[in-house]
Amino acid sequence: MKFLDRAKIYVKAGDGGNGSASFRREKYIEFGGPNGGDGGRGGDVVFVAVPNVNTLIDYRYKTKYLAQRGENGMGKMRTGASGETLVLPVPTGTVILSENEEIEYADLNQDGMEYRAARGGNGGWGNLHFKSPTNRAPKQANDGLPGEERTVVLRLKLIADIGLVGFPNAGKSTLLSAVTSARPKIANYPFTTLNPQLGVMYAHNREFVMVDLPGLIEGAHTGVGLGDQFLGHAERTKLILHVIDATEPDLYARYTAIRHEMDSYGGDLISKPEIVIINKIDALSEEELETKIAEFKKGFGRKKKPQILTISAAGQIGINEMISAIEQKFLGIE
Repeated sequence: MKFLDRAKIYVKAGDGGNGSASFRREKYIEFGGPNGGDGGRGGDVVFVAVPNVNTLIDYRYKTKYLAQRGENGMGKMRTGASGETLVLPVPTGTVILSENEEIEYADLNQDGMEYRAARGGNGGWGNLHFKSPTNRAPKQANDGLPGEERTVVLRLKLIADIGLVGFPNAGKSTLLSAVTSARPKIANYPFTTLNPQLGVMYAHNREFVMVDLPGLIEGAHTGVGLGDQFLGHAERTKLILHVIDATEPDLYARYTAIRHEMDSYGGDLISKPEIVIINKIDALSEEELETKIAEFKKGFGRKKKPQILTISAAGQIGINEMISAIEQKFLGIE
């Protein structure tokens, strides 16, 4: 199934049914009077958050959704049937925005949450409502009211405990595959991950949902590379794992470049708890690694340093220690 985290659709609730202008007609009753029923109410359009779905691909090919119209009223004071509510399932974590994306209507961040995007129109009154002492045989009946309509933008923000960020080819996909059963594409070239990948990491009696975000590069917040379009999925995470390739010449420069993109994006990402993962350590000698780690720490100066771990995802080095550190970090977060 293809991944899609943004869609624009048009929704319209059902119009109300028209009221009936009818009269009682029975043998031996000369003046039966009005007995027109009301029209039925139009159906609503409701979004519902559902689990086990992580894409909006269903809304890519069909972008217009109309709820059922209410039936017209009938004689013998019969009210028309109401239109059925149109239920549109979306992945848990979907945000519903206005067409210009400036107004947030709803954030469906829990399973089963609902949002009524468009209300159905009320049914029209039948002529029975217009009977009065001075108008014993009204022929007037109301038309049903139109249902609400609007264009909305659906934006999915995946719900995960841990977000993996870093430059392309830093080894995020390899790390995800090393600690979860996920099998993302892994290759020795940048941008092998074009869509967020989810996996579940098990640690003792607990499980953590981890999301691997496509690699960022400098200028991503201005649209360079894949841009920052996937950083929205990190907004809901509780912990950021910042993965850095140990073979890079300047680890601190790589670290600050990504932090700048996160800060430029906003969404309070920069203030989330963080662990820095220095990956691919098996490609360096112990002396080279110690020198690089020392230079990396020196770059912070007097600023508070993040927790730093060294691993090799491909060589399964330091993985258990990393999982234990993540557990301890979550104990402090929660």
